[in-house]
Amino acid sequence: MNEPDDSGRLMVRMRAVRKRFGAVEVLKGISLDVPAGEVVCVVGPSGSGKSTLLRCVNRLETPDSGRIWVDGELMGYAERGGRLHALRPAELSRQRRGIGMVFQRFHLFPHRTALENVMEGPVTVLGTPAARARREAAELLERVGLADRAGHYPAQLSGGQQQRVAIARSLAMRPKLMLFDEPTSALDPELVQEVLAVMRDLAASGMTMMVVTHEMGFAREVGDQLVFVDDGVIVERGHPREVLAAPRHERLRAFLGQVL
Repeated sequence: MNEPDDSGRLMVRMRAVRKRFGAVEVLKGISLDVPAGEVVCVVGPSGSGKSTLLRCVNRLETPDSGRIWVDGELMGYAERGGRLHALRPAELSRQRRGIGMVFQRFHLFPHRTALENVMEGPVTVLGTPAARARREAAELLERVGLADRAGHYPAQLSGGQQQRVAIARSLAMRPKLMLFDEPTSALDPELVQEVLAVMRDLAASGMTMMVVTHEMGFAREVGDQLVFVDDGVIVERGHPREVLAAPRHERLRAFLGQVL
């Protein structure tokens, strides 16, 4: 299946993506374009398929059907002799290297300091010399406002600080795309803004981002596109300020009435 001609302007192209878990079809034919350099905020009620959509992009979940391209490359498959062949695990890992992902939970190594957590990927996966990885990790911790916490272990950090370390760890792999799966949902309210501030900085730097979130203020301020997912389908999409100011669909109006 050849890549569409205009995909060069897109960082992510999803076409007719479906995913089922047992008897439940979670994604029901999702098609979505994410232009390079834009921030797409995905919103919707719990269980609507938002996280599964995100996890399909980097193949943490394998779609049952449909195709996903990232930066023009078909995810999970290689075309040989006019036929598609599933990639081997090592090839799939290579594809994933260009995609950073930040989860609800931080998944930091508890026995490593903040600096060591950020260094880990470049050293073990990319083969970056330790001295260089240490220097770049320190620069990333400074970028997320944690230069003074480099020697602290996760248990010595607040939830917001741990999430910022997790973002720095993803950035250390030099991703072309960042995926955020409700990165503030596990945080106390007073810690949310420090994580959103880092994400705003990333967006301003031109990083392409897909963000599953309930932070409508962030979506309105930073997002280029808001996508409302309900029951496995995209119900409404558009510029966040326009969609939030005048939602067209009743399901979106009801959802916003609960979260705003």
